Amino acid sequence: TQAFGLATPLGINSTTGIAGLTLGGGFGWLSRRFGLTADNLISADVVTADGRLQVASERENPDLFWAIRGGGGNFGVVTSFEYRLHPVGPMVYAGLIVHPFADAKGLMEGYRKFVQAAPEELTVWVVMRKAPPLPFLPAEVHGKEVFVIAFCWSGDLAQGEKAIAGLRALGKPVGEHVGLMPLAGWQTAFDPLLTPGARNYWKSHDFLSIDDGLITALLAAIKTLPSDECEVFIGNLGGAINRVPVNATAYPHRDVLFVMNVHTRWQTPGEDKACIAWARGLFDAAGKFATGGVYVNFMPEDETQRIAGGAYGPNYERLTKIKAKYDPDNLFRMNHNIPPAS
Repeated sequence: TQAFGLATPLGINSTTGIAGLTLGGGFGWLSRRFGLTADNLISADVVTADGRLQVASERENPDLFWAIRGGGGNFGVVTSFEYRLHPVGPMVYAGLIVHPFADAKGLMEGYRKFVQAAPEELTVWVVMRKAPPLPFLPAEVHGKEVFVIAFCWSGDLAQGEKAIAGLRALGKPVGEHVGLMPLAGWQTAFDPLLTPGARNYWKSHDFLSIDDGLITALLAAIKTLPSDECEVFIGNLGGAINRVPVNATAYPHRDVLFVMNVHTRWQTPGEDKACIAWARGLFDAAGKFATGGVYVNFMPEDETQRIAGGAYGPNYERLTKIKAKYDPDNLFRMNHNIPPAS
């Protein structure tokens, strides 16, 4: 679509499959401006549990269409999606600004203040981890804890530098990779950190704000990273996502402004216990500042207790009734399962 200067909101890296992304809601670099991936879904072809191929849209099977926009793979096998496209790209103003972790507290406070007034064309995420050997970073930083500001400006390219001036004024970075680049290229920026084959365990929270106590919990955790590949990122949401009513789609988190993903990643089974314990410890420490809600695509398989209240909240009961209509025997259950209403 970028050959025509058009795009729909996708995830934050190019290896994220569009099907699971959409069915869980889906957000990334363009979502503050254009909404969730699911908000841009026009229709889908769905094979339901009885073997029928059905169209789900506002006009055909609207209850199924409502459910698959956030309800995950609980209602059938989607064989095609039709999306709304928006004029954006093929170039954006984007990049990474890397700071020493010693400055993280002031940087988090500055980030918190900056995004409160940021236009919807700008999305700014924070990543905290050990620095990989990126070519724009000095060798002495490699393997050390860093604070990374990642941003994408999809508005008027001539305004890009002005839009991030406040970010550039924060701290004293040790390196940056910033400028005009293809949107399709920017979508691959994090791919080298997400190569196949590693062991992973994720924990996530939603937030209405970044409290001082949350900053304290984050900084303490980054000082005890259990592996070189573990990271925590704070995603900046809001904007167009939050203008959709809670009951308009199955995805209910329309007041959330920040999402945290504790992305624990390591290589050998011998590290399982320490890495999982670290993720759960940060999750518990951050929980007192969170909404109680969670983005279903960031949930590990052992969080079955969070599905009803955390993932779907006020929309859960309606989802169970739609599940009973389209999958009464719960055929599609190898997921964050929504059982059919009895």
